[in-house]
Amino acid sequence: MTPEQIKLVQDSFKKVAPIAPQAADIFYARLFEIAPDVRPLFPDDMSGQKGKLMGMLGTAVTNLHQVETIIPTVQELGRKHVGYGVKDQHYKPVGEALVYTLEQGLGDDFTPEVKEAWIETYMTLQGVMTAAAAEASPPVEKKGLLARMFG
Repeated sequence: MTPEQIKLVQDSFKKVAPIAPQAADIFYARLFEIAPDVRPLFPDDMSGQKGKLMGMLGTAVTNLHQVETIIPTVQELGRKHVGYGVKDQHYKPVGEALVYTLEQGLGDDFTPEVKEAWIETYMTLQGVMTAAAAEASPPVEKKGLLARMFG
């Protein structure tokens, strides 16, 4: 990412942060609309999840100029997502829902340059998460007598 792209993402996120709850609502409504198969991966009560989403986005955006500081956190997030049942193909609709949310939230401020900067940001974070997820082993399902004794 270029310094200009980082600035575009950071400046545009400052405009979204004040409407974080609404942005999270838009994001998840769009995600579940375009990828209904991911809905079972989330809790019924989404309030905590929405806060986590906006918090993680805020942390990532704030630290884009020093991305190496957030890489371990993003890697851990990718590994955790394996345990939630997230697959590589789930990342595409998440990116699409993010872009849609930003477009809705920013209106005319969502210029082609801002869009490209956000896509680059998401692709960077997605790459880190999927690489870490590929290294993680999915949880082993326990069966039989030992599972009943120790599971």
